[in-house]
Amino acid sequence: MRTDTGQVIHLADYRPTDFVLERVDLTFELDPTETKVEARLIFHRRPGCDPAAPIVLDGDELTLSGLLFDQVELDPSRYDATPESLTVRNLPESAPFELTITTVINPEANTKLMGLYRTGGIYCTQCEAEGFRRITYFPDRPDVLAPFTVNIIADKDANPLLLSNGNFLGGAGYGPGKHFAAWFDPHPKPSYLFALVAGDLGVVEDTFTTMSGREVVLKIYVEHGKEPRAAYAMDALKRSMKWDEERFGREYDLDIFMIVAVSDFNMGAMENKGLNVFNDKYVLADPEIATDADYANIETIIAHEYFHNWTGNRITCRDWFQLCLKEGLTVYRDHEFSSDQRSRAVKRIAEVRHLKSEQFPEDGGPLAHPVRPTTYREINNFYTTTVYEKGSEVTRMIATLLGKDGFKKGMDLYFDRHDGEAVTIEDFVKCFEDASGRDLTQFSLWYHQAGTPLVTASGSYDAAAGSFTLSLEQMIPASPGQPSKEPMHIPLSLALFGENGGKIEPTSVDGAEYAGEVLHLTGRTQTAVFHGIGSRPVVSINRSFSAPINLHFDQSPADLARLARHETDHFARWQALTDLALPNLLKAARDAREGKPVVCEATFVETLIAAAADESLEPAFRAQALALPSESDIARELGGNNDPDAIHFGRQAVLKQIADAGKDVFAGLYAAMTTTGDFNPDAKSAGLRALRNSALTYLSHAEETPARAKAAFDAANNMTDLSHALTILAHRFPDSAETSEALATFRDRFAENALVIDKWFAIQAGIPGAKTLGRVRALMDDPLFKRTNPNRMRSLVGTFAFANPTGFGRADGEGYRFLADQILDIDGRNPQLAARILTSMRSWRSLEPVRADHARSALIEIERAADLSTDVRDIVERTLKG
Repeated sequence: MRTDTGQVIHLADYRPTDFVLERVDLTFELDPTETKVEARLIFHRRPGCDPAAPIVLDGDELTLSGLLFDQVELDPSRYDATPESLTVRNLPESAPFELTITTVINPEANTKLMGLYRTGGIYCTQCEAEGFRRITYFPDRPDVLAPFTVNIIADKDANPLLLSNGNFLGGAGYGPGKHFAAWFDPHPKPSYLFALVAGDLGVVEDTFTTMSGREVVLKIYVEHGKEPRAAYAMDALKRSMKWDEERFGREYDLDIFMIVAVSDFNMGAMENKGLNVFNDKYVLADPEIATDADYANIETIIAHEYFHNWTGNRITCRDWFQLCLKEGLTVYRDHEFSSDQRSRAVKRIAEVRHLKSEQFPEDGGPLAHPVRPTTYREINNFYTTTVYEKGSEVTRMIATLLGKDGFKKGMDLYFDRHDGEAVTIEDFVKCFEDASGRDLTQFSLWYHQAGTPLVTASGSYDAAAGSFTLSLEQMIPASPGQPSKEPMHIPLSLALFGENGGKIEPTSVDGAEYAGEVLHLTGRTQTAVFHGIGSRPVVSINRSFSAPINLHFDQSPADLARLARHETDHFARWQALTDLALPNLLKAARDAREGKPVVCEATFVETLIAAAADESLEPAFRAQALALPSESDIARELGGNNDPDAIHFGRQAVLKQIADAGKDVFAGLYAAMTTTGDFNPDAKSAGLRALRNSALTYLSHAEETPARAKAAFDAANNMTDLSHALTILAHRFPDSAETSEALATFRDRFAENALVIDKWFAIQAGIPGAKTLGRVRALMDDPLFKRTNPNRMRSLVGTFAFANPTGFGRADGEGYRFLADQILDIDGRNPQLAARILTSMRSWRSLEPVRADHARSALIEIERAADLSTDVRDIVERTLKG
């Protein structure tokens, strides 16, 4: 393991390689503990580079076992080899040359799950971001692109399946008991997109005919016996391929597209060219094991990785600072796909919930960084919600600024201009400028400035003049390394409504650009005057969340209630309900901490219940409306000195008051929102289940007994209803006999299904209260708990740390000390997993002083540990410093 403090990499230091890689030929002789890798690499010196410069190749824990120069053994005086690098000197000034590098690696011992590893009898690779250097010495950076030919040799009985990127060239026997397969990827790619899978797996096969009439073979590989559970993933893949042709004009470019599902994987999935490797939780689904959320995630992630074929593979990143260029852009594309497949409004609400719960705290804490950072120490730590989710929002704003046609022209130009290249954010933005004629210089600050802008708004109506004046001010808070910020270009989707609910169209607007119902805020302060306004308007700002901002706009409960009832943008209608809820939840938390009774505002409760009962609204929307802001949302809005127990108690009291006031409505919804016939994961059926389960949640608060949830558990015929009922039992009535029985029944029924048992662990890890730590410790001794499996660790330790504020944030600090012990244990096996779980401590400074001191002590304990990985050291030092 690398335990150095890590070299800081700076964007400003970028320079092209001295040598151009022309082609890569790889031969793998697979063995569980002694895999031989032969890499034949053809280079030539880049024109204009130092003719005496050596070539320096990256490595990570490698041992060189052979080195040839143009097929002749190289004199040791001409090279230096360490586990981290290979340097070769005295090279030709211009002529091409070949290096043949042989290494021997141990896939069985590779617990980092980076590079080539073997788990459950399957060989698998994960090379993004810097995993390929764990396989062979290589210029392991995204701007080095070359075609790959791959030969795989392995035991035939143990590994009947031999896969790599590209098109299959053929295979045959290879001596006693062995065979080989050859693959060729004609599309130049960086090493991080290399993939190899070998083993014994089942397969689901289909075909897809592209818009030009080519037939593409589709294969999804899973563990034997699980093939039926890949049917939905195959359907999602075919829908993704068709959608990308229709929406973006992008056709698949190889003869075969493959997905392999594995159980031990650090990430959700990986877009390796033509051979996507997936965490099996994002492939396998049937009604017995998968919730509606699981089906939606499979659909989204299958699409995301497929869409990378063009936004990430055909056009890739010049360097890792440009990571958002492939990830943020592709998240935008998968969001648009899911919105077209399901309810656009409901999908947008879910996206913004995730953004606010994950990215906003990141933007406001010690780990804040721009969408395109300028430095990093460990690139694995920059696979963040800022790069992915905020990066997507920046792309969405470009689409808002330019309109549908202008955005399409810019994307078309991007694909045409940069196909086969490794590019930068500037290259991407320039395509939209050239296609639209619009200057995006100020807008590009969204890529370069960290922090979530705060926009403060105030309005006044002049009845005599028939005008409405809207005053706006923006402020971007300081963040690590960026104490002061420049004003951003913020596109605010905006509409005015009359008191009767009808939309008011202004005759003209002075003081700001306003077109297509988008107001462009470009100054630090700005005043817009809307003319032709015949009555006092109710203003809806940032509709559909047109910009990722915090908005401070004092509106009366009556005005918010009008928007909640009449807004034509259903996201904005949901936002109005949220804006009604938050003041009540914040006051409840403060009152609970001070020992005062919690009392909700009548307008809020009445409006929420009316929305729940409104049959003109789709059930999925109503379920989102009933899902109040979370405890972490409340903590973020409180800003500091947070007491998790008070926040939890106050939120529970608000839920209770809504439940009591709307008991009849919730009972009616629970009875009415049923699905009949076989389980269907479609959006309509999922919406019915979501609303019914929301009603069940409120009824559990009104009735204060586990009886109804236990009856729902016993009657459930699908995992959505079963796991929701179990969650209510465990979280509301953890010590009841009904809960104990349900937990035992669930475990016995699904003990052989790892993905479902992950849910069992996660549900218990999320039980509120100080006693849960003891439960988590006991669960770690359960025979079903597997420390080496990332999914299992995330389900128990990760859920406890990220999603259980009262259990993790115990006043005595034991939750933080527990996490410190776990991080140090995980770090010895899998630094990447340890670092990601450690980010759960990013908001420790917002805690009240006693808890904050305990959290700080736990972080210091981690920081002082010997042999800490670069991954974890980077996170812990930034978390303490920020």
